[in-house]
Amino acid sequence: MTTSRARKIGARLGAAACVLAAVLSTAGCGWGRTVAEKEAADAAGNGGSADATSCVDTSGSTIKVGFVNSLSGTMAISEQTVSDSLHMAVNEINAKGGVLGKKIEVVQQDGKSEPAVFAEKARTLIEKECVAAVFGGWTSSSRKAMLPVFEADNALLFYPLQYEGMEASPNIFYSGAAPNQQIVPALDYLKEKGYKKLFLVGSDYVFPQTANRVVKAYAEGNGMQVVGEEYTPMGSTDFTTIVNKLKFSGADAVVNTLNGDSNVAFFKEYKASGLKADTVPVISMSIAEEEVSAIGVDNVKDQLTAWNYYQTLDNAQNKTFVKNFKARYGQNRPTSDPMESAYTSVYLWKGMVEKAKSFDVDKVKAAADGVIFNAPEGKVKVDGENHHIYKTSYIGKIGTDKLIHTVWKSDGPIQPDPYLKTYDWAKSLSVEDSGTSN
Repeated sequence: MTTSRARKIGARLGAAACVLAAVLSTAGCGWGRTVAEKEAADAAGNGGSADATSCVDTSGSTIKVGFVNSLSGTMAISEQTVSDSLHMAVNEINAKGGVLGKKIEVVQQDGKSEPAVFAEKARTLIEKECVAAVFGGWTSSSRKAMLPVFEADNALLFYPLQYEGMEASPNIFYSGAAPNQQIVPALDYLKEKGYKKLFLVGSDYVFPQTANRVVKAYAEGNGMQVVGEEYTPMGSTDFTTIVNKLKFSGADAVVNTLNGDSNVAFFKEYKASGLKADTVPVISMSIAEEEVSAIGVDNVKDQLTAWNYYQTLDNAQNKTFVKNFKARYGQNRPTSDPMESAYTSVYLWKGMVEKAKSFDVDKVKAAADGVIFNAPEGKVKVDGENHHIYKTSYIGKIGTDKLIHTVWKSDGPIQPDPYLKTYDWAKSLSVEDSGTSN
């Protein structure tokens, strides 16, 4: 057996272990990159091997990219719109001549709301479809499952979602918010408004559990108290017990990290129990304009959200973006943070490739630092050291028009700090994360 083949097999075994952990463990692959993930990456050579053989074909007039989104399963309610915005970005770029003179050809895969399927489809896109880059994923479990695949094959994933942080891969670009660009501003806002007793509710997987470690550390360091913490399986629709605990917990605010269609059931039960936004507000990390309609605006009006983009943002780029999206997909279709972040990620990849003058992964990574795009959310910039993006933070309130309206914004784009190294109250988190790679 050749050394190269041995490395590949070892990496795939590591990837399989991560996928199994993501499926079986309530915390997916854990807090940041685990030992198993790092071993898988090391087996490929330095966490993203330049020795991995690429089959990307640049000889023709087209270049392939892959999309992997949940078009079925519990996450389809959220991920379909991401796929739509990715396709729109590619169509716009192709209409203007493509990338380095090549039109983009899209290969779409369905992650089926299952981390193991995401890893399988990612491998198919890289090794069989020979794509130059992959765009997609939503849940942190799906990203964790795909991470060792991309590192083993030295391929590129552009991940569009806000997430829990405590991770930085040489083969992933994170165009969604790091925790200091969403979670921390949300908590700063609650603190500023005088809320001190928090109830945490989330889906039972990586993002909510890790995000809530951040919330608890922040609360301890900022004179706040967590009075309840509840998790429910993905896709769960029974919130009777959880909402009853919330109602009698003494909480004056709720931090919501539920994902997918569980939000529908939670907010219906919340309303039925007599809880109201003006007395016990909910600030949500995963409810955007798309989900408001699915939940029912009467169930979520006046509730809060923390994001980096809203359809209602008043700038020229966003007005054009909203107009084009609605013209393509229907006037009743809203725009939202995850799909805007996905749309932006395609343009960032284009900027990196054009700066590198190459589709080669290592050259693209080397060229990434400082790449800028005037996105619908405002100007964003790539941090080449940690592969995250400078982003402006917004707190919004859900209106009766089914849109989200800004009630607070940061002074400008916030430098990404995925490990929260710049916050004294987060030092306990860095201790927990001491065994992971950044």
